[in-house]
Amino acid sequence: MAKTAVPIALLSVLVLAAGCTESGGKVERGRPTPPAGTPPASSAPAPRVIHFDLYTHCGIDEARIGSTYFEARTPLSDGAGNPPDGWDNPTQRGTMTLKSATEAVFTDGAGHAVTFRARSGASTFKRICA
Repeated sequence: MAKTAVPIALLSVLVLAAGCTESGGKVERGRPTPPAGTPPASSAPAPRVIHFDLYTHCGIDEARIGSTYFEARTPLSDGAGNPPDGWDNPTQRGTMTLKSATEAVFTDGAGHAVTFRARSGASTFKRICA
């Protein structure tokens, strides 16, 4: 009977050890492994959308959102310092989507879309339009 006690004891240890691990996955302390097929969690905040009246009187070139000054990636005008055809003057009502602290996109019901980039260190507009 002593000969069978060793294999049974060894088998018991192996069964107990197998029960303490997750099947098929690696578990790190403090970081649970998500189920297979689960996309990784994003640390980026979701874009924020705000109602916005874009000043267009002298063309579409700049915007101030909160205390940050932005400039259009591609400024738009009619060539004479006015908004292009199809834009309201002096403002165009729409929404500004803050994609990040440095990028925003203006869109409106007419189908316009303008991407703006933050001007690092700016404390006023580049040009004041009258």
